[in-house]
Amino acid sequence: MRPLIAILLIAACAGGACAEALKPSESCDKPLYLTFDTGHMGVAPLVADVLRRQQVRVTFFAANERTKEGDGSLGKTWAPWWKARAAEGHEFASHTWQHAYWRGDAKAQDGQPRFRIEPSAGPQAGKRMVWSARQYCEEIALAADRLASVTGKKPLPLFRAPGGKTSPQLLAAAEACGYQHVGWSPAGFLGDELPSAQYPNEALLKKALADIRAGDILLAHLGIWSRQDAWAPAVLEPLVTGLKARGFCFRTLREHPKYQAWIAQHGG
Repeated sequence: MRPLIAILLIAACAGGACAEALKPSESCDKPLYLTFDTGHMGVAPLVADVLRRQQVRVTFFAANERTKEGDGSLGKTWAPWWKARAAEGHEFASHTWQHAYWRGDAKAQDGQPRFRIEPSAGPQAGKRMVWSARQYCEEIALAADRLASVTGKKPLPLFRAPGGKTSPQLLAAAEACGYQHVGWSPAGFLGDELPSAQYPNEALLKKALADIRAGDILLAHLGIWSRQDAWAPAVLEPLVTGLKARGFCFRTLREHPKYQAWIAQHGG
């Protein structure tokens, strides 16, 4: 980027006009949908730098997870970071407030489904509980409401269950309260959750560049505690530039054909 253009872009961002400055071109024959789930947030600033530099908009799925610094990924410490991403035109959706894993369907009560749930964040982390459909919906909505508060932007009526673990009953319960689930494509699993020793960054990058196809939903995180050699941002920029060189372009889930009608119907 030429220096003058960079200065003008920074000035536009400071004035809250990043969303327009980073607006992608209209033509997109080979779209990809890059998504990030929260994590320890240690690489979040660097991820944001790459996305801004590459003019790529993504969809963030957020839970209030434990972080390396601050009071949780959706706490006050990180609120300015989320607001800045909204100004750049990114989209947001719930990842459940407590990063609550579905562990199985439980016996229904009064004709209503129940679910075995285990949060991995917050004061109930590690506890196995049985929730009603209403409780699970409230969990999704709590993260969505917090996102709306810190970004000033209404999140998409979508959610991602931690680990992508669901059941038909869980999905039906979530849809009944206005949230459709989003997983990821097989080739879109970018491997940042895997052990570094067995799955080095170079190998993950090579595999992704070889396997990803148009229409894929890609998954990465804003920091994985267990991975010693952080995937992001080391792999992120060469992945983006490599995919662009192959004719791919990036869009948010608002523009995904599978979810467009749902979003329109549910006020997204």
